[in-house]
Amino acid sequence: MDSVFGVEYDGGVVLAADQGVARSILVYQTNLDKITQLSSHSAMGCAGPNADLVNFTEYVAKNLKLYELSNDGMKLSTHAQANFARGELAYALRRGPYQVNILLGGYDESTKEGSLYFLDYLASLQKVKFGCQGYASAFCLSIMDKEWKEGMTEADAIQIVEKCIKEVQTRFLIKQENFMIKVIDKEGVRVHSFGGDPSDT
Repeated sequence: MDSVFGVEYDGGVVLAADQGVARSILVYQTNLDKITQLSSHSAMGCAGPNADLVNFTEYVAKNLKLYELSNDGMKLSTHAQANFARGELAYALRRGPYQVNILLGGYDESTKEGSLYFLDYLASLQKVKFGCQGYASAFCLSIMDKEWKEGMTEADAIQIVEKCIKEVQTRFLIKQENFMIKVIDKEGVRVHSFGGDPSDT
């Protein structure tokens, strides 16, 4: 029941995810942050059961930090991070698979460009300009396909994401009242907006 969106623009990436945690007929919380920061300039939006979501995103984030500490501060590119995550999903596939679908976005200081990667629980990986995970794809891929264009600004990308959120909240049978939007650019990862404050426990 998760919804995750990602839109690449000229100089960065916008990621958005709903903040709800639910199972069966129960809603547990409506302020979860499903977009995990992996490095200073990358983040992973994740859809899936809460246990796998937390377990996998933390595992990837900590291993990327370990790599950085073990290699004199050298950071992996967004492409390398996506391939590492894909490799871990593939390794776990026939042992104890993670039921997670991911949009991984980042900004590379070497190329001065943002990039977005689509990964699913079967360990497929694809570089995309925009993408959705979860039920949102049924409502929002057509909006993204129509609205996305080369050379977009951050404001344009956020506008597309906000249109997608409005569409999901209007059309989707299940209520998703709160969404978090994060921007990744040359300044790093920052929160643009949220519906429920994740620090409010």
